[in-house]
Amino acid sequence: MRKPLLLCCLLYTLAAPAQKIKKEDRQLLDNLKKHVSILAADSLQGRRTGTAGEASAARYLYDAFKNAGLEPKGTIQYLQPFEVYEGKQVNRPTHLSVEGKQLQLGKEYYPLAFSANGSVQAMPSMSLHESDMPWFVDLKETLEKNSNNPHYDLEAFVRNKAKEVKQKGGTALLVYNSTGTGEDLRFNAGDRSDLAPIPVIYLTPDAVKKYFNDPSATLDISLRTDLGAKNRTGTNVVGFINNNAPTTVVLGAHYDHLGMGEDGNSLQPNASQIHNGADDNASGTAALVELARLLKTSGPKKHNYLFIAFSGEELGLYGSKYFVDHPTINLNSVAYMINMDMVGRLSAQSPTLTIGGYGTTPVWANLLNTTGKRGIYREGFQYRIDSSGTGPSDHTSFYRKNIPVLFYFTGLHTDYHKPSDDADKINYEGMLHVVKHIQSLVALQGQAGGKPPFTPTREVQMGTATAFKVTLGIMPDYTYSGKGVRVDGVSDNRPAQKAGIRTGDIILQLGDLEVSSMEKYMEALGRFNKGEKTVVLYQRGKEQLKTQVAF
Repeated sequence: MRKPLLLCCLLYTLAAPAQKIKKEDRQLLDNLKKHVSILAADSLQGRRTGTAGEASAARYLYDAFKNAGLEPKGTIQYLQPFEVYEGKQVNRPTHLSVEGKQLQLGKEYYPLAFSANGSVQAMPSMSLHESDMPWFVDLKETLEKNSNNPHYDLEAFVRNKAKEVKQKGGTALLVYNSTGTGEDLRFNAGDRSDLAPIPVIYLTPDAVKKYFNDPSATLDISLRTDLGAKNRTGTNVVGFINNNAPTTVVLGAHYDHLGMGEDGNSLQPNASQIHNGADDNASGTAALVELARLLKTSGPKKHNYLFIAFSGEELGLYGSKYFVDHPTINLNSVAYMINMDMVGRLSAQSPTLTIGGYGTTPVWANLLNTTGKRGIYREGFQYRIDSSGTGPSDHTSFYRKNIPVLFYFTGLHTDYHKPSDDADKINYEGMLHVVKHIQSLVALQGQAGGKPPFTPTREVQMGTATAFKVTLGIMPDYTYSGKGVRVDGVSDNRPAQKAGIRTGDIILQLGDLEVSSMEKYMEALGRFNKGEKTVVLYQRGKEQLKTQVAF
């Protein structure tokens, strides 16, 4: 699961006491323990998307689906690979030398992410701005001039300066900061703005002091910038029970986790350790595998069943979004989708099962409150109900295709997104009860078959608004790799909705601040206060539009 879920809840109390594990449930319990212990083992190195650990987990799930008798329903047997765009990287040919001495990339200089690729050999003077030469620009003047302007965009200044240098015949732009207040530019791998027309390099204070301390000197410069895309491949694992029914139920869980915390999503400070993700989400994946086995042998025949182990969830729902955009079945045939994410920590003292998506069809209210021998299995736990079809997990991708969803979750804990989320902390008996509950719901709905009617619900804010004084009220599409930030959803009664911004629009600029990436979008939000107004530039289709928002 990517972020904590904020829930607006109704509470249903079920007072039945927990019972001992029945003999016929022993295999289910043992299997759940086995799946979690294997998926959350140190040998899988935290199952980070695109790594050998993720591939090992995918092979295990491939075999589990095959052994359960599921048909392959990926694009390569059970597998469905997809690309994850990580941003830009500086490639090996990049270099900068002065008087034959090579500067250290990252320590003494680095190209900015919007730099053009190119090579320059010349003998410029730092104090002269001549055609057919690289130009040196000190940022001191512009920084001092705008020191009290919270909306000042230094990168936009540098981009515009590069255009000016190109127009005047310059071949490259080398910028530095002599204010002594620290470095104000970084290589932003997530930058998706238009490329500058020439190479743009930032010189660190150490480099300026060592190599560029005489503005009147003529220097023998050799530079090359070589930037490219950085991608990795994630893999969904997909199996199918074909009952030749007109409709299909999708059950899913993500199996990826944080690896060694390389993507910056660990909540353990400075933690370069294995994040095994036993609860998040080996637990949901284990439940998925066991539901596949159970429904293969005893599932109702009025539906087909599609089982998807998603990857890339921790990076922004990559796997589930890829699947719904590249489905291996007809999405119009999908009756509903059930998502299991972090179902391994059902509290023994106060067992509470959170169920999201409750409002996505009126059918759920009837099913979840059905009692009696033929009703829903509910072993002593409480329901905590959230009506919204959106949230920080993979069911959101299906909800956005107008498919009813249910989201199962047993709650946050202090080990969330930390190396301490290990298999020995899982409540396996609680997992068993969750699996049997879902099995009974599928069986009860399967008696009727067909497609439950879809009902739109409120949007849950999934951004990082809690870190800022203001929020725009959009759900960004984290998988989008173009310029700007694409809107994947709009929260009710928030500034974006009131200003007329819609799902699918691409935010390009907030006031004077260009939005070239998610990082720049968050940086821009941090510059505004409650009560302030600004103009948003956004793209809808081929048209660029402006609207005023009030925070």
